[in-house]
Amino acid sequence: MKPTVLIVDDEPAIGSSLRFALENDYKVTAFTHVPEAYEFLGRQQVHVVLLDWRLGEYNGLEVLAKMKEIQPQTSIIMMTAYGTIESSVEAMKRGAYHYITKPLDIEELHILIEKSLEHQELHNKIRELNETIDKIKGYDQMIGKSLVMRQVFSIIDKVKDIDSSVLVFGESGTGKELVARGIHRQGKRSNGPFISVNCAAIPEALLESELFGFVKGAFTGAVHSQSGKVAAADGGTLFLDEIGEMPPSLQAKILRVLQEKEITPLGSTEAKKVDVRIISATNKELLRMVEEGSFREDLYFRLNVIPIELPPLRERKEDIALLIPYFLKKYSEEMQRPLLSLSPEAYNKLLNYDYPGNIRQLGNILEYAVAMAKDSIISETDLPIAMQNEYRDQPVILADFVLKKNIIEIPIHSTMREAEQLIIESVLEHCEGNRRKTANVLGISERNLRNKLHLYRQGQLK
Repeated sequence: MKPTVLIVDDEPAIGSSLRFALENDYKVTAFTHVPEAYEFLGRQQVHVVLLDWRLGEYNGLEVLAKMKEIQPQTSIIMMTAYGTIESSVEAMKRGAYHYITKPLDIEELHILIEKSLEHQELHNKIRELNETIDKIKGYDQMIGKSLVMRQVFSIIDKVKDIDSSVLVFGESGTGKELVARGIHRQGKRSNGPFISVNCAAIPEALLESELFGFVKGAFTGAVHSQSGKVAAADGGTLFLDEIGEMPPSLQAKILRVLQEKEITPLGSTEAKKVDVRIISATNKELLRMVEEGSFREDLYFRLNVIPIELPPLRERKEDIALLIPYFLKKYSEEMQRPLLSLSPEAYNKLLNYDYPGNIRQLGNILEYAVAMAKDSIISETDLPIAMQNEYRDQPVILADFVLKKNIIEIPIHSTMREAEQLIIESVLEHCEGNRRKTANVLGISERNLRNKLHLYRQGQLK
């Protein structure tokens, strides 16, 4: 079914000429009176509105706002013969998709409509994903539908109500603490405390007293007794993050907690019983550390009763499409902005990035993008500079198709249109005429590709 385009211009000749130019590709309706356009929007889904800036007694910006109330998802392109930078910015702030000046370049308008439809499809997809995130099986803020994550969720479900030690393996930023919190909150210890200790963040000289507490007079400055983190976790869960950074001198004490369920505060000779479940995490190869003698073998096996390995984000890229709307919603709300969406170019860049910093890095990138976005659409230029430059000198890889021939010769005196046509034809030839693969490689929609081929009189290519 053709997308519906509504033209609102108080000059009948403009509406007629635009309808003639666009009706082969769209279902086009034109009105010269604003109330008729409102009524039409109230009963008919419209994908794109071409709205004149000056409409007799009506102000284009006020009409724009009213139309967005009637159909919020509709893309509105403002048309005017009196274009200024100020008016363009104001229109975008009010919710316009874009802004074009008269006399209209039909080819430019055609491409602009296609881009707005592409953005609309992407926005709808993100909205639908956002609505289904809460229905995806997971724990707390863990999100994923990939096979590896479903396996992780299955393990968590099986171990949440037992007291066996869990050791979570994974690169930095994969969500190891989320796993620990998920096990705690979903399990039988959920009413008890969850105490987290980062073994790498506390100096070795302080870590013992931080974990086990101390009695008055245990060292200079110990003017009163103080309980440690292990005692604070009594009845609940103790999460030891970066366990590989724990000094050997303390490893024996943690082993005692696991074996005897008791602690001895620094400076005391009296042992105290504790009821804690220990979940630990590491991004190091602990078994290699055991072989090297820097990590106790007996402690390793006591901690590693139930191993859970979290895969890096680059190995579960199908989950990125679910994480993007989650972070967009999170940071839009935190910054008190309307829910932002992504341009197709920005979305493709996010989907194909390798994320050496994993989920934490994806979250940071989207937090940055939400902060930098000038309007409701995050463009590729709103992403961090390092990410924009990531593939500048590399062949582009999109979806499941790789363009192997990555050199196309373009004559130095070519126009932009000639260069674009040459690139499209070369990629299409490389893809053996397959439009879906061609669109994936170029990072555009199949509809956009079809229209470009039509413009270049290449309609005979399949």
